[in-house]
Amino acid sequence: MRIFVTVKPGKREDKIVKIDNNHYVVYTKAKPIDGKANTAVISLLSKYFIILKSCIIFRSGQKSRTKIIEIKVD
Repeated sequence: MRIFVTVKPGKREDKIVKIDNNHYVVYTKAKPIDGKANTAVISLLSKYFIILKSCIIFRSGQKSRTKIIEIKVD
């Protein structure tokens, strides 16, 4: 499954807002420094979808706020 994620780093709380079936907005407290925001996104998505962190792969946008993420579901 591929999803499109817009990341909003440096916010007051960690949360995920579902826009539609394939689009999500992830708000995270982490700053976009040294990949901390990406790590937080992976952690939040793994909790949201109840999957392992290793099942989440960045397909594009690793240094951008707009990302395409692939979620491996067995």
